[in-house]
Amino acid sequence: MPSPEKSIRPRRSLLFVPGLRPDRYRKALDAGADIVCIDLEDAVAGPRKSEARELTMPLFAGDSHPHVERMVRINGLSTPDGLKDLSAIIESDNPPPSIMIPKIRSAEEVQLIETLLSTGAARAVRFCVIVETNDALERAADIARSSQRVDSMILGAVDMSADLRCEKAWEPLLYTRSRLVHAAAAAGIDLLDVPYLNLDDPDGLQEEASRCARLGFTGKASIHPNQIPIINAVFTPDAATVEKARKICSAFENDDTGLVVVDGELIELPVVRSMYRVLAVAERNAGGSRG
Repeated sequence: MPSPEKSIRPRRSLLFVPGLRPDRYRKALDAGADIVCIDLEDAVAGPRKSEARELTMPLFAGDSHPHVERMVRINGLSTPDGLKDLSAIIESDNPPPSIMIPKIRSAEEVQLIETLLSTGAARAVRFCVIVETNDALERAADIARSSQRVDSMILGAVDMSADLRCEKAWEPLLYTRSRLVHAAAAAGIDLLDVPYLNLDDPDGLQEEASRCARLGFTGKASIHPNQIPIINAVFTPDAATVEKARKICSAFENDDTGLVVVDGELIELPVVRSMYRVLAVAERNAGGSRG
């Protein structure tokens, strides 16, 4: 039996790069992050957004780092700059492979963007949706399934905590994180956590990333290259887990029933998919890629 139908990519770490600093983008591609995301929204002041857009779009003409997922965080759909971002993507022969979509409140908004990006090279652009409002949280399951092009979500904790009138701390946002884990898992997509903003607290970063991994997140965003090794280490499976994943995936691929038994344990498809994700991360960690 073949591997699960939906593409699996390792998404342990995401590194944000300001849209006005294309020089940092090129360095970020070598930082070891699984995803590099150029930020045209929060990292760029309003008067310079057009400049950032013009600097960003040419960067995707080549692909010298095939194992790094390249992404652009656009401005919100309800803003003039968001519409200009989408227009630039539509008109480009080499659009970014993925876009991060902010301020989403419903599945219908995602579907509208899918419709807008339905011609030319833009048809292949994948979506990472930021969940940063209570409206989006209430509809997270629908948003996660809104389009086949949605293959990841990310928590926007700053705006979310403001919307919920709570502190941006672990316990006040635990329910939010848990709901997103359920929504992402049910849809079979990846889920990334918000960046850890204290660059002088590596122990705090490791603790928060570890909590997220135990909860069910598949990765965590970052704002500095020095954070990437810590995040990657947390979300990289150990040798025993990788060996178990190889056995399960091999058994699954050589079976035609959808149910296999490995070491006396009945293995069903949801477990198999998680094992393919383990192998994707392990191969990326070793310098390879599963796509």
